[in-house]
Amino acid sequence: MAQLGQLEAAVMERLWRWDRPAPVREVLEDMQQDRQIAYTTVMTVLDNLHRKGMVMREKNGRAYVYRPTRSRESHTAELMEQVLARTSNRGGALLRFVEQMSEDEIAELRGALTKIEDSTGRRGTR
Repeated sequence: MAQLGQLEAAVMERLWRWDRPAPVREVLEDMQQDRQIAYTTVMTVLDNLHRKGMVMREKNGRAYVYRPTRSRESHTAELMEQVLARTSNRGGALLRFVEQMSEDEIAELRGALTKIEDSTGRRGTR
């Protein structure tokens, strides 16, 4: 999966935040609070996201409504996996990443690892 462009990310952030299907017009009106943007631009961005498999669309009357195909967390995890796949030293990269985390983030990570261990009976999936 490729990283999202600036407009694609702005559209996806809204769809993830709303957590419901939305038409082009609603995305446009929300984006216009931050910047001048044309209806056709938002429509093109949503079409591109649909083609990339990031959103699904369905007819609602005469217009399409769009919703994400995956959660923000799943998307972020996939991006992180792609970055880790490009290094020859996953452990070293993970160590450097964790060293930059706050105490609260480390506590969240520990909780997530415990949850995985409890639900699968093993440590991680690799």
